[in-house]
Amino acid sequence: MSVQVHVEGHGPALVLLHGWGMNAAVWQAFSAELAQDFCVHAVEMPGFGLGGADCGGDNIAATVDVLAAAMPPHATVCGWSLGGQVALAWAHRHPAQVARLVLLATTPRFVCGDDWTHGMAVDDFEEFAGDVGASLPRARLRFLTLQANGDNLARMVLRELREAVARGGEADATALAAGLRMLREVDLRAELPQIAQPALIVHGVNDALVPQAAGEYLARLLPHAEFESMAGAGHAPFVTREAQVAKWIREFDGRH
Repeated sequence: MSVQVHVEGHGPALVLLHGWGMNAAVWQAFSAELAQDFCVHAVEMPGFGLGGADCGGDNIAATVDVLAAAMPPHATVCGWSLGGQVALAWAHRHPAQVARLVLLATTPRFVCGDDWTHGMAVDDFEEFAGDVGASLPRARLRFLTLQANGDNLARMVLRELREAVARGGEADATALAAGLRMLREVDLRAELPQIAQPALIVHGVNDALVPQAAGEYLARLLPHAEFESMAGAGHAPFVTREAQVAKWIREFDGRH
């Protein structure tokens, strides 16, 4: 199975993994910024985007294995939201391949549970999943709006996200359903202390989808983590603040 990858720039390999319902077009400006110092691999997650691979499976391990087989042998992996969960699982499952992690608006568990309050309420998640089956355009707009909410530049973020979906193409229905299952079921908390790679965590203070407390939890549990909090930002800080997030990544990599 081939994986569609958009490559630009020269230097150490940096892999970008987008979130649920999106595609690699969301990285366009961010990738151009980073390509000054890295060979950027913006991946169409399996089943997403124009020309993306068929869905790699309905569990995170299968998705990780598909990506690992297609990517360079030594890379920094940067994941956003669901892509961040995939990045964490990748680092745990193939530790020799992942040199560093960059986790944007990432959580170890997306939905709330008896011992986890830093996520989406289960009832709200199931309502959203039902909306995806009933009317994908309506559900997508709701999800994109949640990603923009709380950001000081919310209207700009929403416009950029909608344009990325239009440019990059719709996701396969099977991939959307598989992604929802991951968001519902994945819980990486037990694995975090075993993930030894250096990790940079970037979280918007006003993230309305994944509370900043989830990012702070990652920073406490990952053995070698740095945490950057972005004031005034929501769930997609890299969309309108690509220069600042790229600067943190360069500093984290030692490429000032």
